[in-house]
Amino acid sequence: MRTIDLSTVTWRKSSYSNPDGGQCIEVADNHPALVPVRDSKNPTGPALVFPAAAWTCFVTAVKDQSLPYA
Repeated sequence: MRTIDLSTVTWRKSSYSNPDGGQCIEVADNHPALVPVRDSKNPTGPALVFPAAAWTCFVTAVKDQSLPYA
């Protein structure tokens, strides 16, 4: 397993997030093949890193509401 240095990335929240930041995720851009994701309530906690293609499929499914649990 390789380690990815996320110490200098810029995290962003969805424009749909509420102002108080509750129950939000943040993603980091500028990793061409990967999408780091973290819990906005725990910015020093762990981040999950997804392949960019898998993240794109997930976001598309959420927007289309085609997930079985959405």
